[in-house]
Amino acid sequence: MQTHSPLSETDQLVQFAWTLADMTDAMAMRYFRKPLDIEAKADDSPVTQADRAIEAEMRRQITAAFPSHGILGEEQEDARLDATRVWVIDPIDGTKSFLSGMPSFGTLIACLSGGVPDLGVISIPPTGERWTGQSGKPSLFNGSPCHTSGRQTLSEAILYTTSPDSFDAAGLAQFETLSQRVAMRRFGGDCYAYGLLASGHVDLLMEMNLHPYDYMALVPVIEGAGGVITDWEGRALTLASEGKVIAAASAELHAEALAVLGGA
Repeated sequence: MQTHSPLSETDQLVQFAWTLADMTDAMAMRYFRKPLDIEAKADDSPVTQADRAIEAEMRRQITAAFPSHGILGEEQEDARLDATRVWVIDPIDGTKSFLSGMPSFGTLIACLSGGVPDLGVISIPPTGERWTGQSGKPSLFNGSPCHTSGRQTLSEAILYTTSPDSFDAAGLAQFETLSQRVAMRRFGGDCYAYGLLASGHVDLLMEMNLHPYDYMALVPVIEGAGGVITDWEGRALTLASEGKVIAAASAELHAEALAVLGGA
């Protein structure tokens, strides 16, 4: 008789994260391209009832399944951040895209162990696309392994950033300097662009003023697909990072980009 090995802890967490993402996908699509109440938060970024309702349900399900785990999200107070396991969630990454009807928004789900993200999910409700990163395993796109393009030089790279408006003056100058070295630059995408990098369609991403819930889920996905993602100094991203993020399809491309930023 064939026996099946029990799932590892991380595998169990992946299964839970997928179930959570199924729920958030369905909730987001019930609100998408419908009339929304839009409020401005303290930093003037928009928030809708969809963001709040989805995060509330995510927190409810996480707490029910893992009452000892911590939660860091965008819309509510942090909970138990000193726990060994901490979930970092963004119910709608790309709220501006979401409220303007653009289908590039997504839900981000990360689970950290000792402060290090060893599970990340990028789920794009309008397109049904989902990327999963798990420490020590190849990243998956809709269940199948995915890989970055592997491009190694700026001269052949496609560079994305969500919006030039997210940079301060110094950061925008650095972005412009990097842009002059690449084959093509484009704007938009939010978390979708990071999934596209993991699948080999985008080669380089540069952003600033991100929060942990914007980038923690991206780390396992990019790394498991063969890419590199750090801050602008080449340091690993943590909950304490200042929000300057650069992601590349290869270590060589990442190093070349960092060299340009260092000299900008």
